[in-house]
Amino acid sequence: MKDALELWDSFLIAFTALLPLINPLGSALIFLGLVGDASADTFRCLARKIAINNIIFLVIIELLGSGILHFFGLSLHIVQFSGGIVLAAIGWSTLNQKDSDPKPMVNQGDIHVSPNSSANALMEKAFYPFTFPITSGPGTLVVTIALATRTEGSALTVNLLRHGGLLLAIVALSVIVYICYANAPRITRSIPPATANGIIRVTSFILVCIGVQIAWKGLSAMLLTLLHPSP
Repeated sequence: MKDALELWDSFLIAFTALLPLINPLGSALIFLGLVGDASADTFRCLARKIAINNIIFLVIIELLGSGILHFFGLSLHIVQFSGGIVLAAIGWSTLNQKDSDPKPMVNQGDIHVSPNSSANALMEKAFYPFTFPITSGPGTLVVTIALATRTEGSALTVNLLRHGGLLLAIVALSVIVYICYANAPRITRSIPPATANGIIRVTSFILVCIGVQIAWKGLSAMLLTLLHPSP
């Protein structure tokens, strides 16, 4: 019973901490803006690949993130600053792209394919930028590493249960990401194009703000260390 509670508590902490950072619904709108017109099958395949990439990526960060940072001599503040800039740049690019006009669709049986869409080109972007930093950005990486390091100094059983809870949260969030990304066109299907573009712009602006906030958090921590060095 105690082990089950420990696992459940770890899951809830991780899920609650990572949900607003991954933000599956908001990220789905950014994803839709970047993908543009593509077939339903392309959205499903791409969403499945991103979800799988997200699980693998975050599990690697969970298990090896702290060691990787120590190996390269990097601090969490550097990751926050650099990653925040990258995230803000992605949001800025989406914010300033031209509004997507409806394009003629070619009916191939039950699948509608845009002549300008390239499934292979989109699949090549499944990890960057769709998995990182759109789905799991620098904030997600920092929080994942922080959650993973909660286990340090704990008993082996507690250590395993906390890692297990974090893993379950990662899988659950990735499943939600798949559902939102695969159905991204349906989310805006009943919304007028102008409104959909407006939502994408607002979400992109929020992404820029999140990136700047993450970068500032890292920069302010580094400046504080510089101005008040530890003896």
